[in-house]
Amino acid sequence: MFVKPFIKWVGGKGQLLPQLESNLPVEIRRGPFTYIEPFVGGGAMLFFMLQHFSQISRVVINDINKNLTDAYNVVKDYPENLIDELRNIERQYQSIKDEKKRCEYYLEKRNKYNEEVLECIEKTAVFIFLNRTCFNGLYRENSRGRFNVPFGRYVNPTICNDVLIRADSELLNRFDVEILNGDYRQIENYIDDSEQTFIYFDPPYRPLSNTSNFNAYDKEPFNDDKQKELACMCHRLSDYPRIKWMLSNSDCSSVNPNDTFFEDLYDGFYIKRVYASRMVNADSTKRGKLTELLITNYKSDDMKAREKDDVKLKYDFLIQ
Repeated sequence: MFVKPFIKWVGGKGQLLPQLESNLPVEIRRGPFTYIEPFVGGGAMLFFMLQHFSQISRVVINDINKNLTDAYNVVKDYPENLIDELRNIERQYQSIKDEKKRCEYYLEKRNKYNEEVLECIEKTAVFIFLNRTCFNGLYRENSRGRFNVPFGRYVNPTICNDVLIRADSELLNRFDVEILNGDYRQIENYIDDSEQTFIYFDPPYRPLSNTSNFNAYDKEPFNDDKQKELACMCHRLSDYPRIKWMLSNSDCSSVNPNDTFFEDLYDGFYIKRVYASRMVNADSTKRGKLTELLITNYKSDDMKAREKDDVKLKYDFLIQ
């Protein structure tokens, strides 16, 4: 089966996987390598890599959101216990036919999630339930670290996907994935620059405008200073020839040509644009395809192929 994330996450990379794959470094196809993801989020790229690259020798993932990393640990270590908890919640929820009462059930679970100290398996089950039944599959925390997304009004949401949980658990165990919680910068302690390493950075995106400022996955904002710190880390890692990295972020200059924030930060690296559909906006008329930036410290096969095409087109034009 095609393995995908056990949870929905804003900015998930599921739809971008073909474009990300075509821009992977050629070095990782030649032998063992370490895979590191400092902002793992829902894990679309993680599960893709685990499913398609058997030569991965070590995997390290990190996220600042403790509820999320706890969920990864539970899926990895206690899949059957989690499935039992989710089935129980699913039975209770689906037995309620009135939408208003379903909303009340949702709010009770949300309050329990925010206010009570829950055992890790139960908390992860509630975490997944809220994710599957909240508005638009968002995960958002307020300044106090409380999950505050309203009820989603789905008719028949899948709350317990036991097949998927078992498949994700199997992959996490097969590669013995190391799961870290905290600031992304701690991953530098897990890098061995003598080994072939590929790092995929997918930080909270820089807002395209004041009205699109959604990066509240955690109570701590990821502002421009944080983006600059991350760029400094990428520059530092590029001093090591066996470390290749890829970074995704918003294409601010596509909205405002004068906003060359990322072009300036990553000057000297390879920057290309990829298309992605974004479905976060509550107004469906404002959803659609946008370009995003894909930045690397290496030239991918896709980039080389485009260069060859450009040269051929130029040659064909000259000889006409």
